[in-house]
Amino acid sequence: MQLLDDLDDISNILEDDGVILHPTDTIWGLACSLKSRVAIERIYNIKKRPADKPCLLLVSSISMLKNYVEDIHPRVETLLTFHKKPLTVIYPKGINVPDKLLNEHGNVAIRLVDHKLTKDIIEHTGSPIVSTSANFSGSPFPNSFDDIDPKLIELVDYTSYQERKTKSPATPSVIASYDEKGELIFIRS
Repeated sequence: MQLLDDLDDISNILEDDGVILHPTDTIWGLACSLKSRVAIERIYNIKKRPADKPCLLLVSSISMLKNYVEDIHPRVETLLTFHKKPLTVIYPKGINVPDKLLNEHGNVAIRLVDHKLTKDIIEHTGSPIVSTSANFSGSPFPNSFDDIDPKLIELVDYTSYQERKTKSPATPSVIASYDEKGELIFIRS
């Protein structure tokens, strides 16, 4: 049995419109390439996710983040530099992303990840990945790999080998937007 994930294999799958199942700095997620509209649509179909509910982007650095938002408030950028807990920020005016990933106001949800495998995938592909929790819409998010519905696992093109045995309960990220002063407005804490 393979015990390590091969970044070349994962990159090839993502480039070929594939969907992967992988651990993150929060909970297990489904992910695909930002560049693949086919794979983005597949994630929605796999999850049975409503079309009007955007997925988020995972980025590996603040410099990468700046390619997908029109502007980052300086206070938010400083917070991201020092913040150690997973934080998904809803940014006004997402750019260079498919419309399906924007809400009705043109906002985009992005998380700067601090998980080695996820960062390695992003850096190896040179692009953010589209992400959502590894569950069917309306079902509880998985606390561990064992909580992921086997039917969902069958629908993806690759399942990570890492952290399958981890039993500590995972929690989703905090979600926040911010006002014109850079003050966070918490949506999920």
